[in-house]
Amino acid sequence: MQAACHLSKISRHRIEGNRISNSGDILLPGIPTIRSATAPALPCPAERALLQQAETACRRLAKSHYENFLVGTLFIPRAIRQDFFNLYAYCRTADDLADESPSPEAALTALRQWRSGFLQCIDAELPLAELPHPIFVALRHTIQRHRLPPQPFLDLLEAFEQDQTVTQYATFDQLLEYCRRSANPVGRLVLRLGGCDDPALDALSDRICTGLQLANFCQDVRRDRVLGRVYLPAEDRQRFGVAESDLDAPRAGEPLKQLLRFEVERTADYLRGGLPLADRVPRWLARDIRLFAHGGLETLRAIRRGDYDVLQRRPRVTRWRQVLLLGRAAVGRLS
Repeated sequence: MQAACHLSKISRHRIEGNRISNSGDILLPGIPTIRSATAPALPCPAERALLQQAETACRRLAKSHYENFLVGTLFIPRAIRQDFFNLYAYCRTADDLADESPSPEAALTALRQWRSGFLQCIDAELPLAELPHPIFVALRHTIQRHRLPPQPFLDLLEAFEQDQTVTQYATFDQLLEYCRRSANPVGRLVLRLGGCDDPALDALSDRICTGLQLANFCQDVRRDRVLGRVYLPAEDRQRFGVAESDLDAPRAGEPLKQLLRFEVERTADYLRGGLPLADRVPRWLARDIRLFAHGGLETLRAIRRGDYDVLQRRPRVTRWRQVLLLGRAAVGRLS
């Protein structure tokens, strides 16, 4: 499942005796600080030590991820960086359980166990030492500190579970509903970590997160097809005369190119439509918002430069363009 937005294979590792493979693609937006946040009191030294060990595990997982993740943390204030790592570790591990399990049945079992662990995590009556995974120890601290709602975490798990049984979508509305659970919760949690609890801001964040997800679908038509998944809605394929078998060709035919042109323009509208969010949040968070939104737009430009042939070669944003985007974001030149 592609839940935040750019794929990159990396090495496997272990955390506190639990296997966590990292081979996915989510790229979370930078997490802002929350001015009123206060850390919950830990009643005893043993629990403080347990939390420190858990946070170290989350930090190592996050820092072992590919370089674009590290770039994405550059603008995150140090005071809340650990909360970002804890949130990332939860999402990353759930994504890996969905993608790395040997079968859909095994994935569903693993995801149900992860859901059970999360429900224990938010049960404040349960001692830290009884939580089933160190990630939940660290995550509880972040949830309590920032008063994060549980629903976005559960929505993400529903999307990962859906990936095990649904491999394509009949309509664009169905695809948007999938994005509502697979991508949008991340942005909403980011806003809550930044002290932003406003439906209007949520709506703008949803447009960016959905846009990033859709851009990834356009970019990875070949890769998703190999995995048995098709994220180009059937109604759109029918409209442009694209058969499912056309996705197996070595090169994109003209009907598929026309379809991709349509999808790219619609996706760009989502990304551009969410950019006003950057004008309504703290400046350092605005940098991340603009960086990721413009990164999605650059992915769409790469598809255009390749004449919409996403089958022959996966469109990529060049290293130079990545550096340029980062530099412009750092000096506030992205808008």
